[in-house]
Amino acid sequence: MLLVAVAAVRISSRSGLPSLLIYLGIGIAIGQDGIGNVVFDNAELTQVIGYAALVVILAEGGLGTKWKEIKPALPAAIVLSLVGVAVSVGITAAGAHYLVGLEWRQALLIGAVVSSTDAAAVFSVLRKVPLPSRITGVLEAESGFNDAPVVILVVAFATIGPIDDWYVLLGTIALELAIGVAIGLTVGFVGAYGLRHVALPASGLYPIAVMAIAVTAYAAGAMAHGSGFLAVYLAAMVLGNAKLPHWPATRGFADGLGWIAQIGMFVLLGLLVTPHELVHDFWPAVIIGLVLTMVARPLEVFVSLLPFRIPWREQALMSWAGLRGAVPIILATIPMVSGIEGSDRVFNIVFVLVVVYTLVQGPTLPWLARKLELGATDESASDLGIESAPLEKLRGHLLSFEIPAASRMHGVEVSELRLPPGASVTLVVREGKSFVPLPSTVLRRGDELLVVATDPVRDAAEARLRAVARGGKLAGWLGTGGNGSTRSRG
Repeated sequence: MLLVAVAAVRISSRSGLPSLLIYLGIGIAIGQDGIGNVVFDNAELTQVIGYAALVVILAEGGLGTKWKEIKPALPAAIVLSLVGVAVSVGITAAGAHYLVGLEWRQALLIGAVVSSTDAAAVFSVLRKVPLPSRITGVLEAESGFNDAPVVILVVAFATIGPIDDWYVLLGTIALELAIGVAIGLTVGFVGAYGLRHVALPASGLYPIAVMAIAVTAYAAGAMAHGSGFLAVYLAAMVLGNAKLPHWPATRGFADGLGWIAQIGMFVLLGLLVTPHELVHDFWPAVIIGLVLTMVARPLEVFVSLLPFRIPWREQALMSWAGLRGAVPIILATIPMVSGIEGSDRVFNIVFVLVVVYTLVQGPTLPWLARKLELGATDESASDLGIESAPLEKLRGHLLSFEIPAASRMHGVEVSELRLPPGASVTLVVREGKSFVPLPSTVLRRGDELLVVATDPVRDAAEARLRAVARGGKLAGWLGTGGNGSTRSRG
């Protein structure tokens, strides 16, 4: 199974297809009607495991979200996650009702379920086409935020009995989102403060502690009748931008857990589906997908982003980048567990829709980005992967990093780093040999540096290193600020 998963990662990487299709295929192959003929129909267990996997995936996504990229895009992403979801649900439900003939509850369920986008699916096919930060910021924030209102709508539509009035749903959504925001930010800031001021006995405990804090945010949000998904994403985002000790190891650990969660979840979803039952719902799924992709998604992007005056080319790419992944398929199990009439057909339609339109949109997304000339062009200023380890007795930090091949730190003398008083380059490792550098030592690409900084200047030292990596020895005079962000030079 492990070898199959590794092979799936390789195929996904080379083909440009989101990995979810490979893992869904594995689940279908070993399930009913497949070579394994494993019969699995426990929708409730699938929902529980799927929720747990989504918590891990959202936590991993939040940890990788860069605040400096998402901050300018935050207002647009919030509007897209709220107003955009409403537009998408309404148009898609109308299409499912009038074009396919589904009754309104089933149509509303499908409209709500497929209104959630999936960041993992989007960025897995865009990894070879770097986009401007405004586009990635909006898409990433949207995928992290829109899960919360969609889950609330699906649960409301899947409740036995009459559907609540629209103003009741709006009030419920607003309250749960507010609770999720408050708990997520609180848990994130408190957890980050604790990890930065308490030295754990082993470095391997830091990744575990970070993920435990993120899961705690979800649990606290759910217990307070708020949005646990929004809470875990926000808490992880705060932790991911808090410059925690042993950060590269934490990111690697979170990435590994995210892959495990995705693999397990997608295989399980593949097991749950019965392939021969999908034939009847293939064309209804294609028709609803056309409404969603060609009408609902472009309109939700246009209406939501109208106040922000985003160029049409960026709106076009965002419209086509509304990939659906694991979330809609998992949410489609909610009406099955609730016993809603026709829920099996809702699940089948959603499953086919996600697979078909991921096959269509996934491989064409990088091509569209290039045609619209939206690929990022500034790849010369590579960022530094700085790892920090606390030196509790010395009241300082040990910063370690390797100079990337494209970094402008290449050719800079140690004295030209102009680190703040209290920070110093103590060791350089070059071609497997280590030495204590002189002020006149010229740094080269591939060098590994150890920098010791006291607590008060740790942040300033790290910001200065990033600035030099982006702007070279003249960083500060040529428009590269101490925070490492490159501004226009005219």
